[in-house]
Amino acid sequence: MAETTYTVFKNTRDEITLRLIVRRVRPTPDSQLAPDVVFDDHAICTDREGEILELEGDHRAHAVVELAIRDLKAGGLAHVPSGKFNADAAWLALAVLAHNLGRWSLKAAGAAWQHATTETLRAKLASMPARLVHTARRIKVRAPTNWSWREPFEQALARITAIPAPT
Repeated sequence: MAETTYTVFKNTRDEITLRLIVRRVRPTPDSQLAPDVVFDDHAICTDREGEILELEGDHRAHAVVELAIRDLKAGGLAHVPSGKFNADAAWLALAVLAHNLGRWSLKAAGAAWQHATTETLRAKLASMPARLVHTARRIKVRAPTNWSWREPFEQALARITAIPAPT
């Protein structure tokens, strides 16, 4: 990590000098960088005071929020139906509710799933090849034993069914 200053809008009336913090990381295996790139640099311009490690950590934590917003926009908000305010407001409320339930379900599936997208939830957990069966007056899910995502599905199902019924 390194820090320097950077002047934005130089030689204009809006000129301001900011802190430029750069973090160097090794690229992830699936990144689209050239094969011979050894490091990737992430730059942040800020006017906040504080230690550079804290500021950079806060910036990365905020990126998780941006990913959740992107996920919501790719889901229910991509198909706002009518252009009429009340109908669109109802759609927005239902889309956000569904998005939050999906995020909570992914979190219930375990730590490895909490940053997954809603599309991953649909493709891997919600599309499980299973059926509901009745045994001993109880409803159970019968799923293939060799299904790749059985364990996180069962973990999420156990956490959801452990929620007490409203009184």
